[in-house]
Amino acid sequence: MSGQNGQPDDGPDRRHQRPEGLSDETVEALGSLSKALETTERARGHLYSFHQLTGTADLELDRAVELLHKAGHADWAEAVRTQVLGRNVIPGHWTFQIVEAYDHTYYRPFRELEQAAVEELADGRDHLFEAEMKEARRTVGHPHHTARPDVDPQITGGDGG
Repeated sequence: MSGQNGQPDDGPDRRHQRPEGLSDETVEALGSLSKALETTERARGHLYSFHQLTGTADLELDRAVELLHKAGHADWAEAVRTQVLGRNVIPGHWTFQIVEAYDHTYYRPFRELEQAAVEELADGRDHLFEAEMKEARRTVGHPHHTARPDVDPQITGGDGG
């Protein structure tokens, strides 16, 4: 039985089906490349956390300087202001410059290469390895094991829970 656009009612959409002639080895290689990029995405997120946390700490130093002055510790306030406030985190770099360098030097070229490989080798179809794993692990016909997000378990006889 077919659903909308001639797709089977319970199977992956065309975008998540292996193009004809694509080998198991290529699907696995693209899956590994994608996993490496996803790990890089996580690393980039941690780098942004480092950037924001360091910036927040630097901004809090304004308050520390003010409070040290109010408490009568002008020498300590001046030491914090001149020795730590606004200091480079590595020679010549604030954290935004580290983020920019990472993006330009590593992240963007990696992302572009991964996208180009998927385009050329798999007709632009992302996540084929995962889509095939999902298809192998799901129970066809079970309302909570549908192949696509456009299948509603409530409509197909799901138990609602």
